[in-house]
Order: sequence, then structure tokens, then C-alpha cells
Amino acid sequence: QVQLVQSGGGSVRAGESLRLSCTVSGRTLSFETIGWFRQAPGKKREFVSAVNLREDTYYSDSVKGRFTISRDNAKNTVVLQMNSLKTEDTAVYYCSMDLEASNWYDNEKVYEYWGQGTQVTVSP
Repeated sequence: QVQLVQSGGGSVRAGESLRLSCTVSGRTLSFETIGWFRQAPGKKREFVSAVNLREDTYYSDSVKGRFTISRDNAKNTVVLQMNSLKTEDTAVYYCSMDLEASNWYDNEKVYEYWGQGTQVTVSP
């Protein structure tokens, strides 16, 4: 059974950093695309970042230059390093896995598996 287990997150002040991890169990991470999405209260879930098997990385405009995604296939883990956090980054963050590694990395519908979600709260 494939599971995505998230860790990290928490509460910080604006300008500080947080690190989110997503560890895959039940499957060896290889060709899948791993994505991160977030959902703020009262808003739709939105794309944050993704990394494919070639380690091409993608970011939303709102986090580009501040967030860094990386994958370690040997550890079956993908990390989202979040620097210079802003209050508008406050949301529940979800990692996800696309088994087909489609080109639509920013579309949540292509992702088959999801982590449990992690709260990130950024205060002024």
C-alpha cells in the first residue's frame, strides 16, 4: 500500500524558514512526479512546486525564488525548503505523487496519492 507521510511544518514569523518532508512508503521512488500543493482557509487548493524524475523543478510564481524542492530517491523522500516565509504562505500543505509523470504537474487531478497535510502558519 502506497503512503505519503509528511513531516515538518509549524508556526514561524515572517521572514523565517521551514522545511517540509514527504516520505513515500510501499513503493520505491523512481519515475514519479512529486508535487506540493497548499490550501488556505476559504480558498481552493493551489499548486506550489513539483519535481520530476529528471529533477526538473517547477514553482508557482508566488513562491519562486523562496522555496526549493528536492528529491532523494535513495531515501524515498522529497523535501520542500521554504525560506523568507510570508503571512500569505499560511496554509495546509500537501505532497502528492503522480504515477504517470504527466506534463500537467500543476494540476491536482493528475496526482493519485496524497499526504495527510501539514499546517504551516506564518505570523507577522
